[in-house]
Amino acid sequence: MTLPKPKCKLVIDSSCDLPFDVIESLDVEALGFPFKMGDGDYVDDFWQSMSPEEFYGRLEDGDASYTAQLSIPAVTEMFERAAEEGTPLVFLCLSSGLSGTYDTICRLADEVKAEHPEAEIYVVDTLLASIAEGFLVLEAVKQRNNGLTAAELAAWAEEARYYVHGYFTLDTLEHLRRGGRIPPIAASAGAKLDIKPLLTFDLNGHLKIDGLARGRKKSLKAVAKYMNENAIEPDRAQIVFGNAVCPKDMRVLEGMYSGAKALFVETGIGPVIGTHVGPGMVAASFWGPDRRKEASFGDRIAKNVKKRR
Repeated sequence: MTLPKPKCKLVIDSSCDLPFDVIESLDVEALGFPFKMGDGDYVDDFWQSMSPEEFYGRLEDGDASYTAQLSIPAVTEMFERAAEEGTPLVFLCLSSGLSGTYDTICRLADEVKAEHPEAEIYVVDTLLASIAEGFLVLEAVKQRNNGLTAAELAAWAEEARYYVHGYFTLDTLEHLRRGGRIPPIAASAGAKLDIKPLLTFDLNGHLKIDGLARGRKKSLKAVAKYMNENAIEPDRAQIVFGNAVCPKDMRVLEGMYSGAKALFVETGIGPVIGTHVGPGMVAASFWGPDRRKEASFGDRIAKNVKKRR
């Protein structure tokens, strides 16, 4: 039996950090972010041309990694191809709070739509990254396969992103220091006190330090506590777990999940996010309560004002 063709094309970027075999099974188009290391230029291809061990080992040995936005010619070609085919398209993009890629892609989409006014192209700022973005991708594929049109899927993703919870811990603050995200004195003090940060995303898609734990074991317990308190439908949830070359710690975290059962998806943290966090990141992502309700009234008013502009 031939399955019906999806009503829209779904495009994702490599910062979603899903496993390569999963990406291949989803019927999506994936665009890889470029990054540069000491010996030249690379493209994030979901660990097909470089292993996680090599990448993180090089970071530990002092090699620097620099990320860049998606290739403008590749994005333009993809949009033009969809427009010429008459295929409605939804692009789920890395958070604008972490990269200028979203604004660039919106500009390219507008240029293509100016030449093809009939084209349906929707670019969604996921306000997420890494496995939280990957979790949204997995759920969006389900909705597309259930028959949502491109316009419906884009609207679904813009609402669903606020129910995606991504919570993670790092083994060191050093790589955040290198990226200028925390001051050197904070990284130095954290190292001396064995402080492990607990991070998540705010409503604007920026990284937010949500707490600190003393030691690796306590930091994993803190992530597990957040997961167990916030996961919706814990007995039949889907949870994406990620790690940056520390799979044993990831499985320790999985073992701390208190739900009777769940569908676990395990993945490695790719070079786009890995450049900024280094080895030792452990993360979990799942459906949870609406994160907008956690914001102050002032923040909610400000967000509504921005929507009206």
